[in-house]
Amino acid sequence: MTALLVKDLHDTLVRVRLALMRRGRSGHDADDLVQEAWIRLACYEREHVVERPEAFMMRTALNLSIDSHRAQRTRGDEVSVEEVVLTGIAPTAEAVLLAKERFARLSMGLERLTETTRGVFLAHRIDGLSYTEIAQSHGMSVSAVHKHVAKATLRLTSWMEGW
Repeated sequence: MTALLVKDLHDTLVRVRLALMRRGRSGHDADDLVQEAWIRLACYEREHVVERPEAFMMRTALNLSIDSHRAQRTRGDEVSVEEVVLTGIAPTAEAVLLAKERFARLSMGLERLTETTRGVFLAHRIDGLSYTEIAQSHGMSVSAVHKHVAKATLRLTSWMEGW
């Protein structure tokens, strides 16, 4: 840093830090950005002559601030470990009970379907088979499979809706 005298270094760092803080950076973030700009200036000066080091640092720090802001918008805010509050992810007893009751209600609704409709519906929704695969395995047309799935969906939706 031959171009930037030591006595001017402190003043330059303060001016760059204040400029960053005027643009909304916290004191801690501004310090980090000033340090990074100073390191980049020192590395650049190894191979190039910098006629206006304060201007170089100011532009570098502002560009780093913009890059940091864009990255933060993309990734979201960083949260320190101390700020994280862990909560249990286990469902409450009430949620478990309601889920069991819904499942029992759905099971009763499935039992009310004809065997063919229930088999076709479960093959599609649970086993993930396509209409063509179900039609081949049950010896029916794709249109018939579509009708069975639609009928089961309509009846189960109506059955669960009133509950």
